[in-house]
Order: sequence, then structure tokens, then C-alpha cells
Amino acid sequence: MTRVLFFMMCCVLLLKISGCSKKVIESVADPREVKAQVDKFAPVVIQYDTTILDENETAALHKIVEAAIIMDEIFLHQVYAENPAIREALMKSTDLELVPHKQLFNIMFGPFNRLENDKPFINKNLKPDGANFYPEDMTKEEFISWITDHPEDKESFEHVFTKIERQGDSLSAIPYSEAYKEWLEPAATLLKEAAHLTKNESLKRYLTSRAAAFLSNDYYQSDMDWMDLDSQIEVVIGPYEVYEDKMFNYKASFESFVTIVDPAESKKLAVVAKHLKELEKALPYAEKYKNFERGSESPVKVVQEVFSAGDTKAGVQTLAFNLPNDERVREAKGSKKVMLKNIAHAKFDKIYMPIANIVLAADMLELLSFDGWYTHILMHEVTHGLGPGMLKQEDGSSVPASKLLKETYSAIEECKADVGGMYTFAYLCKKGIFPVSQEKGIYPTYLAGIFRSVRFGADEAHGIANMIAFNYILEQGGFEYIGEIEKFKVNDKKIRDAVSNLLNNLLSIEATGNYDAAIELINNYGAMPENMKTVIAKLANVPVDIRPEFEIIGTLQ
Repeated sequence: MTRVLFFMMCCVLLLKISGCSKKVIESVADPREVKAQVDKFAPVVIQYDTTILDENETAALHKIVEAAIIMDEIFLHQVYAENPAIREALMKSTDLELVPHKQLFNIMFGPFNRLENDKPFINKNLKPDGANFYPEDMTKEEFISWITDHPEDKESFEHVFTKIERQGDSLSAIPYSEAYKEWLEPAATLLKEAAHLTKNESLKRYLTSRAAAFLSNDYYQSDMDWMDLDSQIEVVIGPYEVYEDKMFNYKASFESFVTIVDPAESKKLAVVAKHLKELEKALPYAEKYKNFERGSESPVKVVQEVFSAGDTKAGVQTLAFNLPNDERVREAKGSKKVMLKNIAHAKFDKIYMPIANIVLAADMLELLSFDGWYTHILMHEVTHGLGPGMLKQEDGSSVPASKLLKETYSAIEECKADVGGMYTFAYLCKKGIFPVSQEKGIYPTYLAGIFRSVRFGADEAHGIANMIAFNYILEQGGFEYIGEIEKFKVNDKKIRDAVSNLLNNLLSIEATGNYDAAIELINNYGAMPENMKTVIAKLANVPVDIRPEFEIIGTLQ
């Protein structure tokens, strides 16, 4: 039963079926070009230590993975309304020239190349800004006009867990629990079965409350329970990030991380959580905006990824995550940082160091290390939990900064986390929490990492964030381009001020909810300069990312 579920719901790899519907697939990109895109992803078998869990916990883990596989199916529907029909047509095709299209469709969760600004490689239709969260023919103006004329619908229409559908001449907000009922009900059953199998009370509580959330559309309590999760199995499953909704950044996509905790590494890095209020105080923005109200709980866990699904698996693989996103939970308990160390190792070896050798001046290379790179990833996630949260309005109400910054928020927040990650990493080095010797390596480590990131596309949130940081710091002299060798380096005398100035700008935008300032920053610094394009052209033979092949799938019954 599980194998059938996997092959049907995970992006399907079975190719031995005939016939391709012309009504669904009318045109395709050149197979050679598509294969070149597929080859940018280096296949990596994702393994984990199977000896950590006992028999009961292993059985629970398998049930959780089965539920996670269902998140793949929901996300496929969220990305694009035509995805199921295109997938079916690809499955039925025996045309060998469509093999790379099938592979890239599976990687991208749809017919749009996430590495090339969602350029279609099957058919010529452009990806809707609102993905499949809204009617494809709905405009921003229509949405805004509707809630202006129907103020009673504003809350449900802007709710992170509703899908907007057209019903005749009207628009309606459909709760996820209803819109995706056919998948959420079996996923909830699997989570409850896993809860019955585990002996860990905190895991049992989270799985039970998350199963209930799938059916009620209220995720608050299960997010609170996830913050209290203290189990060898570290799992998050459900709707979280809003990046797929490029129209408003309102709607959350389904995803899952199923992992096993690495206790020794988690203990070493958890020391950062003890310094959160100190780090907030040290941030370079006005004292009156500093946020000391978020919960003090901010556990840091290092894990081995067992399986990932949905939004987090589409295109580029995630190195770490910081959740939950619900500001109510963050105010009450803070947030949890989870570091995917086996994924990080694979990327460092196969992608990061080959890129660094091409883009950085020789004297920068000796400052790089896996520990330095990995720690910056940690501090990026820590910084997501710092800075402004709920903003008080003149009428006494409070709203999250994300609501005021609208579609700019994801890019501004990711840039804040990147630049803040450098700033807080350096601060902890100076305090002796991390080795002082690592401080100089922070900046070239991040600089090389920018080139890894922007190859995924410079027009989505993470790509724009990297471009803002790169261009701003370059303008201030913290980064330098050496034209005669077409490489970059860090100016040690200017880099710290450049980082501090940019971080002040980003935090001030979030603290005031200044949408116009966010637009101005993105417009001024969000585009790729010619010198970067020149260097990126040299990276053609370096894989862009890894393509995970999860070992656990072969063990499911």
C-alpha cells in the first residue's frame, strides 16, 4: 500500500506507459536543453543512522514518512492547476525524448524551471503569480476590490490557510481543511497511527494535535506542541512558507521535514539559544523598536534528514529551517532552528567549494571551512527569530511586519537573516562563544555562498535577498571585484561597516513596516550586475544543487 502511495503521490518516475495527450502537452522545450537543466542537480543518496531508533520508533518514523509523501501531492496541486493533468500525460508517454522533461517536472514540481525565473519547459503558459492559491484569471486589483467591497471577508481572504476560489461571479475563501480534504484526512490518520506507535509523549502530543489541525484548519496548538517536541524523531509537517504565493505572500505551501536528531552536535550549537536577548540588544537599529517580547525558548537542533516533501523539496534543497512562522507562537515560545547536517555536507563538498575556487581570490580560500559555512547557516536561522515581529498601529492594534510589507517581506526578511547572520556570528566570535579565529572567514564564506544561491534564480525571495546584500556591500566597498582575474574578494577594512549599515536599513524597514522603502531597496539593489554575470558564466560545469534520493523509501512496506 505504501509503495503504491509513494509512486502515485511523489513525483512519479514510472515511464513505461504509452501515449501523450496533445490537449495537455502542446509543446516542449528542446530535450537537450532540458537534460542540461536536469544535470545541474547532482544525485545524492540521503542516508541516516538506522541504529538510533528502536523498533517502535522506527515503525512510527515509517508512518510519518508516509504522511509526508502526501504533502508532495498537495503541494503539486498548490503550485499549478494543470500539474495533475500534465503529470498524467507525462506518465503515459513512451517518447524517450520526454524523459528529461519528466525528470525536470519531478524536480521542479511542475512545468516551470525554478532556476530560470519559472521559465516554462512544457507548454508556453507562464506560471501565475498566485500559483494555484487563487483563480488563475484573478488579478491583484480584483482581490483588493473584493475585500474593499466586502470587508467582512478580509480576514478569511488574507488568511494564510485558505484557498481563494471563484464561484460564479463571486470569490470565496476555502479553508485548507476543506480544499485539500481528500489528502489531509489520510495524512491525519497516518499521523495518529504514528502517535500510537511512539513511546515519546512529546512526539505523541505533536502528531496528535497536528492530525487534528489538518481537519480543523487551526494550527496554533500543534505549532505550540512542536516547540515542546523533545524526541529523537524531529518532524515538522504542514503548511508553512508563503514564497510560492508571489501575488501577496499570503498563502502557505505544504511541506515536511522528517529527521533524526544528532544529540552531540545539537548540544554544541544549542549554546547560541542562551544569547538571544543579548543578540537582539546588539542589533544595529533603534532601541525603541527592539523586540524583547518574543519567547525565550529557541532550541537549536542538528539533525540527519530522513525525508523531505513538498515546498522544501522543490528545486533547491533546504539546508536549515526556522519555524514556526506564526507570530503568536513566536511571541509565546520563540522559534526552533533545525540544521540539516547531512544535506549541508553534501552541498559543501559537491557545490560550495568548487564554486568558491572559481569566484574568490586565492587569499580568500584559506579562510573558508565547513564549520564556518555551517555556522553562518545556523546564525541565518537564529536571526530569523530576532528583530521586529508584531508592529503596533496608531489605533492600538498589532499586525505582523509581513502584512505591511506585503510581497516584499520575504526578500527583506531573507536578506535580514543573511546579513544578520554575518553580524551575529561576528558578535559571538568577539564574545568568545565561537572561535575568534573564525571571524575573518565569515565574510568570504558568505560572499562565495551568494554565487551558489543566485544560480537558483535571482527573482525569488532568496535570490533577491542575495542580490541586495551583494550590491549594497559592493557599493560600500566591503566586497571588491578584481577585473583582471575576474574574481571577488573581501575588503577587511570596510566589510564590517557595510554589513552593519545594511542590517540597520533592513531592520528599520521591518520595524516601521515601510513598504515604500522596501520597494526602493529592492529596485536599487535587487538586480544582478554585469561583473557577477561574468563570473557566474564560469560556473556552468558546477552542479547547482543536489537531487536527493531518500534511502528510507526502499525500506517502506
